[in-house]
Amino acid sequence: MQILLAAALTASLVLPFATVHAAEKLNGAGASFPYPVYSAWAYSYNKATGVRLNYQSIGSGGGQRQISARTVDFGASDAPLTPAKLKKHNLLQFPAVIGGVTPVVNIPGLQAGQLKLDASTFCSIFLGKIAYWDDAMVRKANPALQLPHKKITVVHRSDGSGTTAIFTHYLSETCPAWKTTVGEGKAVQWPKGIGGKGNEGVANYVKRTKYSIGYVEYAYAKQSKLAHTRLRNRSGSFVEPNFETFSDAAKTANFNSKRHFHLWLTNAPGKKSWPIAGATFILLAKEKKVVNRKTVQFFDWAFKNGDKTAQRLVYIPLPAALKNKVRAYWKSQGI
Repeated sequence: MQILLAAALTASLVLPFATVHAAEKLNGAGASFPYPVYSAWAYSYNKATGVRLNYQSIGSGGGQRQISARTVDFGASDAPLTPAKLKKHNLLQFPAVIGGVTPVVNIPGLQAGQLKLDASTFCSIFLGKIAYWDDAMVRKANPALQLPHKKITVVHRSDGSGTTAIFTHYLSETCPAWKTTVGEGKAVQWPKGIGGKGNEGVANYVKRTKYSIGYVEYAYAKQSKLAHTRLRNRSGSFVEPNFETFSDAAKTANFNSKRHFHLWLTNAPGKKSWPIAGATFILLAKEKKVVNRKTVQFFDWAFKNGDKTAQRLVYIPLPAALKNKVRAYWKSQGI
């Protein structure tokens, strides 16, 4: 996937950075999780400024590798890098937007939001301990549903993925058996299932495979018209993935610029919090001051003009205070 745009800032655009020259192009690569909102922002940015931006949706692992190798102007990752890893590769990191990872199912006759899962049941399905949809653990949370005696097909990511990092971080937090047998990361040894590349690949597999379950960023669930599940959160409430529940999770965030904003948002304590929320991050090569200035110029524009677009796509814009903290971080790094 690519976001393709083309060339020069208009005289009317007022931004606190140097003017981008005609035919300027920026190249980025990484997470597919934020691709829908980056694509929409980039389209609007092109109309407003004429700047060309090329972003390849290759997964967070690919984004981290490419920016570390300096083959792109910026990388994108849903898995936040620790300060130690950032130092090792001489990178900077800041959040761009907040979203949610959503379990999706393909059970004929089942509508979005009808199926409820708690962490233990959800974990057991992905561990392969629950093999059929009418298992007693699934029926216990869904007494009113007529669940079929059909084998469950688990669909997961096949590539290194920040979506997977958020998802497996949540499972490791809420399910001791997952933590000890599988663990967390951008890529893990899955106990069962079939793999799809990118959020797009998982969504497509679930859409065409009856009795399957997978996980995607919520925008992909909506765009693919897949049935999401409800999840039991930390407070004990069964909640649906939506703007309100993502926002409730985001309210708990305490991003620290001194740690380059390293923070997970999973299993938030709020009564309405969606339990698999997460920020997505931009990675910059610390020494590339000129390119970095042009990159943050785009994101500064998005922070000022892109909130309604983000909300329409069911992402949570960064709170105003956090945007200002990010701008102060840019300044502290000489961008």
